[in-house]
Amino acid sequence: MSVQRPTTSTEPLPNELDSPRAKLVYLYLSTERTAATGTTASDAGGASIDELQSQLDLQKITLYSILRTLRERNLVEKRGDSFAVAE
Repeated sequence: MSVQRPTTSTEPLPNELDSPRAKLVYLYLSTERTAATGTTASDAGGASIDELQSQLDLQKITLYSILRTLRERNLVEKRGDSFAVAE
């Protein structure tokens, strides 16, 4: 019996991310693929607070705090109503 591992590679998480929830949000924004386009959330223009809330099952107040910290560290940027990994 063999175990199949995903073949997609991801960049390592930034060292300054201590919080598991911050890591989750960053990882979602950097790797989540949309079914229709095959692009990452970041490539697709980011993810809205509502999308993050429904996909990650986190409260909005928590997400705003995490995103503020990620933006202060220049890891995430706001693009209109969405958030994406900073380029």
